[in-house]
Amino acid sequence: MNRLGSSLFFFIALSLFACKNEYKPGYTNWEEYLGGPERNQYSELDQITPENVTQLKVAWTYSLPDSGQMQINPIIIDGMLYGVSPTVQAFAVDAITGEEIWRYGDKVKVWHSTSRGLAYWEKDEDKRILYTIGPHLIALDALTGEPVISFGDSGKVDLHTGMADKHKDNFVVSNTPGTIFEDLIILPYRVNEGAGSPPGDIKAYNVITGEMEWIFHTIPHPGEEGYETWPEGAYDSDFVGSANNWSGSTIDRETGIIYIPTGSASPDFWGGDRIGDNLFANTLLALDARTGKKIWHQQLVHHDLLDRDLPAPPNLITVTRNGKRIKAISQTTKQGYVYVFDRATGEPLFKINEVSTPGSELMGELASKTQPVPVAPKPFARMSSDLTEDDLSPYAPNKEELLEVFRKADKREYAPPSTNPVFLLPGYDGAAEWGGAAADPENGILYVNSNEMAWILQMEEVEQEFIPRDLGEQVYIDHCSTCHGNNRKGNIQSGYPDLSTVTERMERTEISSMVESGKGMMPGFSFLSDDERETVINYLMGIENRTTTSDDISKTAPKYRHMGYTKFLDSNGLPGISPPWGTMTAIDLNSGEHLWQITLGETDSLKALGYPPTGTENYGGPLITKNGLLFIAATKDGYFRAFDRNSGNLLWEFKLPAAAFATPSTYMIDGKQYLVIACGGEKLGTKPGNMIVAFALN
Repeated sequence: MNRLGSSLFFFIALSLFACKNEYKPGYTNWEEYLGGPERNQYSELDQITPENVTQLKVAWTYSLPDSGQMQINPIIIDGMLYGVSPTVQAFAVDAITGEEIWRYGDKVKVWHSTSRGLAYWEKDEDKRILYTIGPHLIALDALTGEPVISFGDSGKVDLHTGMADKHKDNFVVSNTPGTIFEDLIILPYRVNEGAGSPPGDIKAYNVITGEMEWIFHTIPHPGEEGYETWPEGAYDSDFVGSANNWSGSTIDRETGIIYIPTGSASPDFWGGDRIGDNLFANTLLALDARTGKKIWHQQLVHHDLLDRDLPAPPNLITVTRNGKRIKAISQTTKQGYVYVFDRATGEPLFKINEVSTPGSELMGELASKTQPVPVAPKPFARMSSDLTEDDLSPYAPNKEELLEVFRKADKREYAPPSTNPVFLLPGYDGAAEWGGAAADPENGILYVNSNEMAWILQMEEVEQEFIPRDLGEQVYIDHCSTCHGNNRKGNIQSGYPDLSTVTERMERTEISSMVESGKGMMPGFSFLSDDERETVINYLMGIENRTTTSDDISKTAPKYRHMGYTKFLDSNGLPGISPPWGTMTAIDLNSGEHLWQITLGETDSLKALGYPPTGTENYGGPLITKNGLLFIAATKDGYFRAFDRNSGNLLWEFKLPAAAFATPSTYMIDGKQYLVIACGGEKLGTKPGNMIVAFALN
């Protein structure tokens, strides 16, 4: 080769090398909830590295006109970032500058239901955003934010579609984005968790027309599989319902299989009116996404009495077992277990034992004799049965008082609800929760954050004889006292505000809107009659109503009632068990071994006294990168952190303007990688926020 040829060869080689190591102008999107159809919260972008992550700076911020809890995982498509505000207004901003492009919301009614984001669909030049406001699925033009009038009824579809007429006024919302497959959207939704809630049937809608395309009955109808695991006629019962998918789903677009985790049957803690295993509640379902036909299922809790919903979409991964590569699916749980299956057949990749569990002492209840427990991986959270008296918090000023409660409570795993206290660890929200787990899809490593908050569960027998009382008080007892207490004082440490002073904070119209539509994770009570709604508002405002008669008493009240959500806290309001109170765990799903576990978050009051990190309650999930980073906010202390995902070592942290109970997203535009997180605060008693914050290298 001559000198000219050698120089030309060198130039071409150098150019090719540069192309491989520098980013060309253009977009690398975060097109779907949790990063993609596999829900792995995983990115191959590598401009931000373990070596330069400390150089991250705020690139831009976007402030919303309303503040409060935001759980959104923003999506970013071709330079536009899409999200949802605390009052459920969809918005689009420039993903380079944060400048608002459009914002859409109900011009008549302000909704307060917490949203985790939205879905995107396109075909040729038709680009749509799909999300929910209250009980409606909305289709918007992705570029303008204008409703797609040809969709449903002038741009919206009622989520009550497919429900029996008696449920047409029931509370229904969708907090989690739907899953797109071809021209379908399979939509998760929340319903009331008390007696008389509607069945949680899974439904697919046509993205173009809004028509319902198929429905899968999670409470089986006569002749359908699983019908015998419920009382006869349960699907049309006035007493039981739900078994809904609220946490979202995962799609394998190559095979057309959608994987859908479901929650418990209702009412949550009393199963005397739904004796049986209750298939397909608490089940990981594999359905044909085109038709809704079942391919396989695995029920992970039988006859759930502890609100052990499957809390997040599963992860699609590939693992190696006995030298063979297997396309697998993993499901995290509130119990702290991870279940791993062959995604085509549903066969467990780690043996699942049916373990004997305690029976119920409540008259009319029949707890399941066994529950399915995997032999591996080991739980990523402590369980109540693991604790001894030595595991109570060393920081508690009132340790003797905590010991008395601890000694009296039933600490057996899967101990059923009782009129005596049950020590529930992991608590009502889990171990794993809706933030989801991150996963390395090719290497089979799972990263899951966990709460370590114990709660006390206790039931009381419902009064069988009629007692005349103020009608508003009766409505309050039936529908509000479980969370806010019979005395209306609530429990701010457990997240339930004091309603005895609600008139000092809110006008009657605001109270009425909240009772009907809900706020945050509080369900709306749209099924109440106008008379019931007005009388309960009167009661909260200290206005006397007429006295009840026997005709006013609920005909669907269960025999036993949950006494409320009470955290096991010390007198300082801190967890009553020893740290860690929040963790992050890396799990090798090839072997079932834990690779590492770290404490996640700090308690400011103890940090100030020089104590080591304790971990905190956390809501929202991690994001991992192929080149070795793990990003997570989620913690009560309000930090955004980066860890080395191979070791768990902390590399960077940044104090956010408000706590971010959300999962971050990452994307690239014109050669610059960004990280973005929603900072809404409010949850866990933190200050409210209203900001989307994006980070990048200088």
